[in-house]
Amino acid sequence: MNTPLLVMTISLGAFTATMLGGLFAMALRDRLHLVLGFSAGAVIGVAFFDLMPEALATGASWGSRNILLLCALGFFVYTIIDRLMLLHEHGDEHHSSEARGWIGAGSFSAHSFLDGFAIGIAFQASRAVGIIVAIAVLVHDFSDGLNTVNVVVKNGGDRRIAVRWLILDAAAPVIGAGASLLVRLPESDLALILAMFSGFFLYIGASDLLPESHHAHPRFLTTVATLLGAGTLLFATQFVG
Repeated sequence: MNTPLLVMTISLGAFTATMLGGLFAMALRDRLHLVLGFSAGAVIGVAFFDLMPEALATGASWGSRNILLLCALGFFVYTIIDRLMLLHEHGDEHHSSEARGWIGAGSFSAHSFLDGFAIGIAFQASRAVGIIVAIAVLVHDFSDGLNTVNVVVKNGGDRRIAVRWLILDAAAPVIGAGASLLVRLPESDLALILAMFSGFFLYIGASDLLPESHHAHPRFLTTVATLLGAGTLLFATQFVG
């Protein structure tokens, strides 16, 4: 199989994994606090175990301090956006909450686009590197779908809206993989984008999903779910990726 066809085939696998994760989240809506707990751990795990290490490794020319500063910038940019949404809650609480969900889902979709793009870029280096990156992406794209549905539902979106965002998130790696076949992007530039998104995900997980998962629910089980989510991403990145 030639490289472009292989890249697109893998991206379709990422589409399937993302859809399965989102459908799994919908099926367990009655136990949403546990799903949110798992999702929070997975989102934080993506930032700590996947995006930040990858940004530091590929952006060595920028310096580790600058990479971490960009991660912090992403965190605080998302904080400002979130607070601006909260300022409008008194005027239209429902639409403000939905907007927060859309921003979160949009961030996950953009991350999924970068997943697909990263697969193609990795294959530009070598087939072996491409396969390793592809395996890591496929493993955590399940969590991406789950997280996308959770952040929309948690912020007042209905099932129809959640499905639309899930389809967009699932399609994003396919689009990203296709885009990677058209351009050649230096790894150091991609590192800057990864650093920013690691900050986004740290905020979403620690300041949004994690507190909500513990609200009015047993703390022990939700904590276990959070640790399980983080552990799943740690396993994916350390032993698979």
